[in-house]
Amino acid sequence: MALDVDAVGFLFPGQGAQNVGMGKWLCDTYPVAEQMFRQAAEVLGYDLAELCFNGPADRLNATKHSQPALFVTSMAAVEVLRQEQPELVSKARCAAGLSLGEYTAVCFAGGLSFETGLKLVQRRGEAMQQAADEVQSGMASVLGLDLPTLEQVCEDARRDDEVLQPANLLCPGNIAVSGHHSALQRLESVAKEAGASRVLPLAVAGAFHTSLMQPAVHQLQEALSEMPPVDMPMPVYSNVDAAAHRDGSEVHQLLAQQVVSPVRWEDSIRQMMDDGVEGFLEIGTGRVLQGTIKRIVRRFPTDGFGDSPVS
Repeated sequence: MALDVDAVGFLFPGQGAQNVGMGKWLCDTYPVAEQMFRQAAEVLGYDLAELCFNGPADRLNATKHSQPALFVTSMAAVEVLRQEQPELVSKARCAAGLSLGEYTAVCFAGGLSFETGLKLVQRRGEAMQQAADEVQSGMASVLGLDLPTLEQVCEDARRDDEVLQPANLLCPGNIAVSGHHSALQRLESVAKEAGASRVLPLAVAGAFHTSLMQPAVHQLQEALSEMPPVDMPMPVYSNVDAAAHRDGSEVHQLLAQQVVSPVRWEDSIRQMMDDGVEGFLEIGTGRVLQGTIKRIVRRFPTDGFGDSPVS
């Protein structure tokens, strides 16, 4: 379905959407995308295109690799759209991204250059990987519970000083939980007793969007302090507060805070619609974000670009 609307919210996927083969169609079809992957290799110090196109999957899935891979694939897709469908890009009224995708959204909205954004994302991925390596932790997706019930489930499954909390508030009936492995091992039985339909472990390195990522905050703050804040002509809706932001200094603070704060994705989508967005375009690999929108509001115009042409 093509987006026949005048006000579009551009959305960018986060970690978990990566897959072997991502970006290949873009680079095979458009020279500008191939050039951006070459530029990324110079910045990162390794052949990102080879990793994205051919894997292996376990290396691509590593936090320090998947985050730059998703960022570059989405930004390459944006540049292709600017060349091939400028009228569609001109309809963008705001941007948002899921976790890592928020960095891509800020870059798209004019708050970071491609090279600066990529360097920051590389630092973020490395910092989060290091924080995850310090403690046995992870994430799981819980289906079929509302937020208050899931908060009680987390409280019942925790012991002593363990961390276990809702982390990605994606859409009705689908919330990801982060915490210590020991607490996650108890989560499934407690959640099922509370009425959850499924509990699915997620293939991530650690308890993202909890206090266990605090060491990464300090590294991000240091990296951001080296980058002059830039006010953006287009608002980005923050995962932290689900509000629109243009001020560069505010955005820098929120980007650092984001890694220890729950992702308020459903609230962000609803706020964008309240603020006049008439349709959403997911930019990059996968269709995860379109799936969440269908759970938030049925029959709302959505489309995607990155793995194949816009339909």
